[in-house]
Amino acid sequence: MSGDSGQDQRRPGPQAPGGEQLALIRETVRKTRAKPRTWRGAALAEGLPVARVLVDKGLLHLDQFFDYAVPAAMDEQAQPGVRVRVRFGARVVGGRREGGTLHDGFIVERRADSDYRGPLAPLAQVLSAEPVLTPPLLALCRAVADRYAGALADVVQLAVPPRMARAEKEPPQVPLPDPAPPPPGSWSRYATGPAYLQALARGDTPRAVWLALPGPHWPDELATAVAATLASGRGALAVLPDGRSAARADAALTALIGEGRHVMLTADAGPEERYRRWLAVSRGTVRAVIGTRAAMFAPVAGLGLVALWDDGDSSHAEPHAPQPHARDVLLLRAREEHTALLLGGVTSTVEGAQLVESGWALPLAASRDEVRAAAPLIRTVGDTDQARDEAARAARLPSLAWQVTRDALARGPVLVQVPRRGYVPKLACANCREAARCSHCAGPLELRDQNGTPHCGWCGRPAADWHCQECGGFRLRAQVVGARRTAEELGRAFPRVPVRTSGRDAVLATVGAAPALVIATPGAEPVADEGYAAALLLDGWALLNRPDLRAGEEALRRWALAAALVRPATEGGTVVVLAEATLRPVQALVRWDPAGHAVRELAERAELRFPPVSRMASVTGPPAALAEFTDLVRLPEGTELLGPVPLPAAPSGGGRGRGGAPGAPPGENWERLLLRVPPGAGSALAAALKEAQVQRATRGSAEPTFIRIDPPDIG
Repeated sequence: MSGDSGQDQRRPGPQAPGGEQLALIRETVRKTRAKPRTWRGAALAEGLPVARVLVDKGLLHLDQFFDYAVPAAMDEQAQPGVRVRVRFGARVVGGRREGGTLHDGFIVERRADSDYRGPLAPLAQVLSAEPVLTPPLLALCRAVADRYAGALADVVQLAVPPRMARAEKEPPQVPLPDPAPPPPGSWSRYATGPAYLQALARGDTPRAVWLALPGPHWPDELATAVAATLASGRGALAVLPDGRSAARADAALTALIGEGRHVMLTADAGPEERYRRWLAVSRGTVRAVIGTRAAMFAPVAGLGLVALWDDGDSSHAEPHAPQPHARDVLLLRAREEHTALLLGGVTSTVEGAQLVESGWALPLAASRDEVRAAAPLIRTVGDTDQARDEAARAARLPSLAWQVTRDALARGPVLVQVPRRGYVPKLACANCREAARCSHCAGPLELRDQNGTPHCGWCGRPAADWHCQECGGFRLRAQVVGARRTAEELGRAFPRVPVRTSGRDAVLATVGAAPALVIATPGAEPVADEGYAAALLLDGWALLNRPDLRAGEEALRRWALAAALVRPATEGGTVVVLAEATLRPVQALVRWDPAGHAVRELAERAELRFPPVSRMASVTGPPAALAEFTDLVRLPEGTELLGPVPLPAAPSGGGRGRGGAPGAPPGENWERLLLRVPPGAGSALAAALKEAQVQRATRGSAEPTFIRIDPPDIG
């Protein structure tokens, strides 16, 4: 079998469907394996002259391994796990090689023979002698590809960073000895916290869903769990949603165990430094990793603990195919590599609640007395409550929020969370309240500054001559007010107080203890040195009214993360949330009972057969492509088909539709089909969807379809 004859002779990789082989192999392979040989009789390596290669193609119908001959000159370097370059897609005509292109790949195995009876193409080049795709990492990538109905090459591309030759030339460092078991510290506030650390230090594999207390201690607590695992002689991996939270955990771990025993893997380090650190992990020089999403694949030697902080954050979902979630990858590693698990956050997701309910993990939480001692006072006020004070009306604040802000500014900084960035990101007709839309592409209109002209948020065109299509009105009103407009209004209401903003354009890491108004969008809240004196959570309806299955859970998560930065109620810390007080997420915040909220959400999803109780997949594409896909797919028994239904057109200029369909042209009438299976049938569903995609590819279907397992955006 030869990669140069890639269209005719192929070797399916592990778990390749039988139908795929029938579609791809055009001549019968003889039962007696042929002696390996190459074109023109080039000298082969002795002993194991065949290299089985994963070619970096990323196509489902090529999701398999290919055999290549190993020239004698490459025998020493061409070892399993190294990067190579091979010629793919060529044909042998009359003993001569025709066509084909060079592609990168990885050797996954050296063999004595091949199932292919013809001449094998030789490896073109060994790019590096560094074994980066180790057998455990390859097995993990295979499991992730199977779970998400994706191609193994796509997952490997996520798992193994691009090569930086200069970093590979540096010799490996000598590993430092294991640290001593750390003291429990603030883990003593949790009933089973010290016992969990002791189990890690003994080498056990406890699994826990950790509901962290509000306040600044969680980075130290996460670092303590990592240090306890290192003390047992094992490795540890902690994945966090962003670089700021990873930096906090990194600083805490460095203070606890010193330099040299761990690395931080984030994009901020730059490609070469990040690859240098990744190599230190792969070579076994360090056995602890703190990192963001991509670190979920870090090849930690002797892995003993996988930890994930704030698993509800959307940053943990990989946007590139096959779009794995860090939580699922770490759960796979905990199961397959027999490690401990720590799934932590100031709130709990329904997935975390399900792990506890099933008994697969145990809850790790503090008593109600400890919660009351650590949490701020939560006060509620409806969005429609009118302020009696003129200054409060100018700042769009109800009287209660105004009073809390004024009093708290005498003691320290005040955090103001605004759901939307920009100035006025959403406009409506002042007469009939109909949303204002662009006359060219129907995108939403927005204001970028106080005296500016409305612009379209999709195509960017100005709309100076806008008029309402419903009532003919010409006046606009703010339907949603953004962070910059809020900062401007509060600055006028509190003229002697500095106003600072933190959002996507410029995210602050910390602010001091001096009085200040800090306007931040969700997820961009900086940490105050001594905690915030108060926090205002504005426009709660904007979070709660999203057409999303997770709207309530996500609103509670964002509120709790902001409230956790506020001083405890015993020190005067107060949080005012502007939302209807009777709603379940608001009540959960008032009681500081996120675990109870997650349990109730899980019960409702079980009743409605929504994820994570059932497994779901979305298939999106043009109607004709979906119809063809439906005809081809052989779904497992008990699969329920929902739809197809039309999707909103993508914004002008392309992008992604709601169904996760990248590249949907503007105005194209795409549809989405949802498939739901009972518990235990998820693997069979993923395999069936992948097989249907392979059949469409081998048929040469022109119109695309996109698959997403457990889509997060179903409403």
